[in-house]
Amino acid sequence: MAAHKEEAELGDIVDNEEELEQALCVLAGSDPENCSYSRGYVKRQAVFACNTCTPGAAEPAGICLACANKCHDGHDIFELYTKRNFRCDCGNSKFRDFQCQLNTAKDEENIRNHYNHNFSGFYCTCDRPYPDADDQVNDEMIQCVVCEDWFHSRHLGCTVVDPEELQEMACEACMNKAPFLWTYAAHFAVAPVISVSHPEEEEEEEEEVQVDVEEQGEKEEACEPSPSGDEEGPSTSVEHTKQEEEANQSSPCKRTHEQMTGSPGKATTKTEACRLKELQAQGLERQRQGAVFWPYSWRSELCTCTNCKRAYVAAEVQFLMDQSDTILAYENKGLNEPFGQHPLMALTNSLDRVQQLEIIYGYNEMTTSITAFLEQCVAEGKTVTVEAVHQFFEELRARKRRRTNAGYQ
Repeated sequence: MAAHKEEAELGDIVDNEEELEQALCVLAGSDPENCSYSRGYVKRQAVFACNTCTPGAAEPAGICLACANKCHDGHDIFELYTKRNFRCDCGNSKFRDFQCQLNTAKDEENIRNHYNHNFSGFYCTCDRPYPDADDQVNDEMIQCVVCEDWFHSRHLGCTVVDPEELQEMACEACMNKAPFLWTYAAHFAVAPVISVSHPEEEEEEEEEVQVDVEEQGEKEEACEPSPSGDEEGPSTSVEHTKQEEEANQSSPCKRTHEQMTGSPGKATTKTEACRLKELQAQGLERQRQGAVFWPYSWRSELCTCTNCKRAYVAAEVQFLMDQSDTILAYENKGLNEPFGQHPLMALTNSLDRVQQLEIIYGYNEMTTSITAFLEQCVAEGKTVTVEAVHQFFEELRARKRRRTNAGYQ
């Protein structure tokens, strides 16, 4: 019993450290001091909702990090993680008489903002809050890269891959909203393991999507210009496709370095081939059911010919062509080029420079020491006991005392 308790306490320490690191990643990419309204519809930023000013029954609204810190200090705020193409609502007509303290010159409404039930504190297809006091299942929540809603892993209609290897996920509803994505999923996505089955709905859905694909193919053939201006254009494209398939026979899904790194415009002009049609011609299919997990590189596989770009816009998923739209890109940029101060430095705002550096030094030293301590225990096959943890922190304090005393000598 004691051993289980010790393991639980150690697990809490690791979880808290990971949560802190994740929080810093999300917040680092957003400005904590200045309202983001003046930047327009920001490509991606941390967004919050205020349950004090716009409760669940009211019209949904979102606020930026700076307004959450300054204008809504002390209010009932909940985090929405990040949203794309969003403009801060703080102080507009949705807040009635409440005024933004950082930027008073705002339109009454941000017509290009997109809202869902997350802004009212509800998530997933089950439309439940998070955390949910009535839910006894310890389940992970995963965000869809398209609609940006959050889903319990048990409600995704598929078996979730190892959480440590989670990449981008598109929920089933969003896959059906842009049905051409199923073709890419058959070639590039994580292999599906379906846990929920609705045969009748699946049959109807496949029939409908197949019609869409055929219609799209007809439109593309009608719109695609011939490279030479005569009837030999399409046959040249087909011959090129066959040659490419033969060259990549050992790996039919692999693309050349030129395709991956070259200009989309140049690639389309050279071959006049639609990547989507090439993949469809290979005949590889995937069951159109359940959420889809993608590797981080999957967006580079999407066709960027004119017809496919139109399809992305029609399905309102044109952001998928942008590699910098991903959460990973946002977090990396935030940590490499944070707004204002480093997130850890911002937490010590009221301290002088020497104290700030001391805290950062201590934090880094503690993180390094904890990692070394745990690795040593694993290497020696030792059980981490309460006594060992207490001894570890006592040694840390002793090292600090020796360093402090040495500074006064």
